[in-house]
Amino acid sequence: MRLFDTHCHLDFDAFDKDREAVLERANEAGVERFMVPGVTRNQWEKLTSLASKNTSWSYALGLHPWFIEEHDISDIEALEQTLEQQKGQVKAVGEIGLDKTCQHYDKQHTLFIRQLELAKQLKLPVIIHHRKTLDRTHADIKKYGPERGVIHAFSGSHQQAMKFVEQGYKLGVGGVITYDRAQKTRQAIQGVPIESLVLETDSPDMPLSGYQGQRNEPYRVALVLDALAELKSTDKEALASQLWKNSVELFS
Repeated sequence: MRLFDTHCHLDFDAFDKDREAVLERANEAGVERFMVPGVTRNQWEKLTSLASKNTSWSYALGLHPWFIEEHDISDIEALEQTLEQQKGQVKAVGEIGLDKTCQHYDKQHTLFIRQLELAKQLKLPVIIHHRKTLDRTHADIKKYGPERGVIHAFSGSHQQAMKFVEQGYKLGVGGVITYDRAQKTRQAIQGVPIESLVLETDSPDMPLSGYQGQRNEPYRVALVLDALAELKSTDKEALASQLWKNSVELFS
């Protein structure tokens, strides 16, 4: 089986000491490709440098709402210039989004809309972070966004899920579904067509059930696949094949 971890922060400092070993473990588990999103302007250089040395990496560039205090409105101009310079290399705009648990929501919203517009202008998909903002996110995508993208770590209702699916977006399925207590998310994902799903880990964050307190790694995307196959009551190999197709098409 060929697996694609569509959301992992392999450029983060948490992997500086053993990045090659992390990639080897992932390869052994069948993970052949990785999408690594950008989060701040200062981090883009490290990310693009690492991605240039790893042919299995795809990468995105964006301004993540968690780091809102590091962002300036002028970073949008820098983002546009960098995306133009690296056209054909950068595969998405992300990680971008809205987060009600972070400060400066108005500034977040301004940056989010500008990044959606950039992605649409450049015909790139978006990788979207959300927290307590799914309805606002959907409205903004519908008004400003490109035709393709992924809702990272989807955790809403089935009704909300299908709104994004109808918009042509994929839903990122990660470690949340490995927790029995996450019934709302599990039920929502269970009812979404397989053609609208992709696998992800969000490494080094969002540990799977049984791995709490540990650094997350891309090899565990295989365990997310196991959980999804069980949830969907479907053949794992056929599921993996479709998810690979979804991911490659999204980030081609």
